[in-house]
Amino acid sequence: MENGELIMNNDDRRQRINVVEERSYQFSIRIINLYKYLDENKRIYDIARQLLRSGTAIGALIKEAVHAQSKADFLNKMNVALKEANETIYWLSLLHDTNYLKDNEFLSINNDCEELLKLLISIVKTTKNNLNH
Repeated sequence: MENGELIMNNDDRRQRINVVEERSYQFSIRIINLYKYLDENKRIYDIARQLLRSGTAIGALIKEAVHAQSKADFLNKMNVALKEANETIYWLSLLHDTNYLKDNEFLSINNDCEELLKLLISIVKTTKNNLNH
């Protein structure tokens, strides 16, 4: 954890939340489009639905966290979003390794999910640290 994270002021926190909120929304759009592609062209319904659920849950949880009732509630919602991001990476990897996603398709959307994951990890660590002080 960087020293700057320990002394994050409210404006920095809000800006970081806005970034992750916007990125997660854009990611959800990509997931929905990938779901439509998999559903119509690959006919892999069950995994496509799992991907749709976990991939769009990230943004929904982040949106909920923005209006959390407490810091603990905020942390809980961000932790669940982090778990959903990890699950989404699993489904994307599975689709790639079974040749339902080509390398370029996988790398693009997986990189977006990895970036969300990094942002969420940072937010969770910072929030935990702030709760403990």
